[in-house]
Amino acid sequence: MLNQKQIRYTLDVMEEMFPNAACELVHKNAFELLIAVVLSAQCTDALVNKVTKELFKKYQTPEDYLAVSLEELQQDIRSIGLYRNKSKNIQKLCQSLIDEFDGEVPYSKEALETLAGVGRKTANVVASVAFGEPAIAVDTHVERVSKRLAICRWKDSTLEVEKTLMRKVPKEEWSATHHRMIFFGRYHCKAKSPNCDVCPLLSICREGQKRMKKKEREQHANR
Repeated sequence: MLNQKQIRYTLDVMEEMFPNAACELVHKNAFELLIAVVLSAQCTDALVNKVTKELFKKYQTPEDYLAVSLEELQQDIRSIGLYRNKSKNIQKLCQSLIDEFDGEVPYSKEALETLAGVGRKTANVVASVAFGEPAIAVDTHVERVSKRLAICRWKDSTLEVEKTLMRKVPKEEWSATHHRMIFFGRYHCKAKSPNCDVCPLLSICREGQKRMKKKEREQHANR
């Protein structure tokens, strides 16, 4: 496991690599962000942005999503994975926004988590990006990077990863760290082909060192 000094070094390196890391879901307000994050489950931000470009022209309020049939909404997001389930959740959460929150997206993570299709990760993203609340949303990239770098343990659950990061990263850096870790995982420490050979964190990454040794052995065997 990395010690606190190594974690500080890791955070500084990620800041140098991705100083402008931010949410890549295109949105104009908290409501659009909420819909985009719900759509992004098990799906790339790039695909969501492609779909929401037209979607957000047609639907601008919770009422708009409820004014159409479920089938019509499904057609509009058909190219996104799990579109049937997501359509149902979007209409349910829109009804909840109208009934319980005067049509507005609530500020608190607890209130956000009461909405259909909104789990802890989604609530953290919306609270952080839309309302500036310090939060670390653990998606697949954040989890992978945290475990590969031994900030967290391999066996840790998503919630344990979040709690560990909240403990080890200064609170004022939570939101920025969340975005930088996503960028680091999405563009550098990729799931299938991480760039270990050019990684500035290789010296403290046992996972990366193991991968490099394996690569060297394979190259040696092929000579």
